[in-house]
Amino acid sequence: MRLDKFLKVSRLIKRRTLAKEVADQGRITVNGNQAKAASTVSKGDELVIRFGQKLVTIKINDLKEVVRKDEAEMLYSVVKEEKID
Repeated sequence: MRLDKFLKVSRLIKRRTLAKEVADQGRITVNGNQAKAASTVSKGDELVIRFGQKLVTIKINDLKEVVRKDEAEMLYSVVKEEKID
């Protein structure tokens, strides 16, 4: 699955166009490598996303094309959150 689509489906980022912008700005890494919006992600991958002043590390648990809002958090688990200065 494409990175930007996963971010939208999992509701980590609300819109796919915004997910694409964040990825293209170099604010996301997949398994330690810089990621673009079209990068392919799979189960078990670890994402590090920079949201403003914090870094969020996420592990992908499942991939689904369509998911209900209350089930979206089951697609990933937060490994750690840290503030950056």
